[in-house]
Amino acid sequence: KRRRWGGLRQQWQLLGLFQIDEQHEFYHLTCMMKEGLSAAIQRTSDPVPTAELSENDFKSEVTHIHKDFTMETFAGPVFASLRGSLGLTEQEYQQSLCSEHFYLQFISNSKSRADFFLNDKRFFLKTQNRREIKFLLSNLKIYVEHLKKFPHSLLVKFLKFFIVMQSVFYPDERINAYDIKGCEVSRWTDPALEESHIIVVLKDLNFEGQFITLQQRSWLLRQVEIDTQFLRRLNVLDYSLLLAHQPLHWDERHHSFANIIIRTKPKHPVASVPGEVLEDNSSAIMSEKTLTEHASGAEMVHAFPECTVPCGDTTDVLDYQAQNRRLLPNLKNPLHVIDGPEQRYFIGIIDIFTVYSFKKRLEHWWKSLRHPGKSFSTVSPDTYCHRLQRWVQDHTK
Repeated sequence: KRRRWGGLRQQWQLLGLFQIDEQHEFYHLTCMMKEGLSAAIQRTSDPVPTAELSENDFKSEVTHIHKDFTMETFAGPVFASLRGSLGLTEQEYQQSLCSEHFYLQFISNSKSRADFFLNDKRFFLKTQNRREIKFLLSNLKIYVEHLKKFPHSLLVKFLKFFIVMQSVFYPDERINAYDIKGCEVSRWTDPALEESHIIVVLKDLNFEGQFITLQQRSWLLRQVEIDTQFLRRLNVLDYSLLLAHQPLHWDERHHSFANIIIRTKPKHPVASVPGEVLEDNSSAIMSEKTLTEHASGAEMVHAFPECTVPCGDTTDVLDYQAQNRRLLPNLKNPLHVIDGPEQRYFIGIIDIFTVYSFKKRLEHWWKSLRHPGKSFSTVSPDTYCHRLQRWVQDHTK
């Protein structure tokens, strides 16, 4: 058992993950985080949060006093409701974040000064500054409404403050990762050396010559447009399309897509992920031809094995299209995973807290003088939005 644990620690170090044990500078901090999170989760799950949220839920601030520290919880019922909509039970969430195992520190080549912690690689805990916290809380209602309106959004899902985020790259074996901003200045990163213990996330110029190859290309283009237009309305820039890909195993490539089995429940109960239709005793089979007639193009037909799609009257189909839903894979992280013919892609939009302030306008002016004729990250939200959309169009097929 000890040998197996030692081997696992070696693998973590190769992935840029370092165990926060008693000798680590963050050990006492992570112990307080576990204790505080456990108490906060228990409070929001008892009673069980309702589907309908009130104005007071968004303004909720609860102070938890512990022996050696004080912890504040902001909008606890809202985040609990969001976790429920993503199919996460409070017990599962608590076990993941508050287990007896040591936290891991995640170290990458990111320029962010934030600290990242994780336990089972499913969720990230990230430190945020006061400005970022204020921005998210002031726009939390709009953010939640966007995810409700577009349940298959690519936006990163915030589950709680520390901040707790779902990992886009889960599970993460065999992954090449990229941080895409749609520009060229400072968008090259030297790949990691074999002996490096730091995870190197590559950038735009590293991706040149490659393409995202999907049957669901039209869905991806539309969802990127929806999400980036949402961020443009929030006056946000400098966010990233986080992208990774891994080769599909042989058995993952060779499935029959001649028909899609559709399982429905008459009363539409809560699903395990947004937009999923749960299994019932009755099922219907929709052929490729029928699905093509109801959906937006044949690209949606061949997408995934063991997927679900709504079947019923015209209203259901129109809702499906209006919300830009797609066929979800039967995986642990379906909202951020799209399978192509040979590659599995992990896609999400992250770092959505940078507002186009006066300081950013000055930075834009300075970079315009320093990099004439070149594209850089600090541009107006409108330009940033359309430029990232164009990058996805140019790099998909």
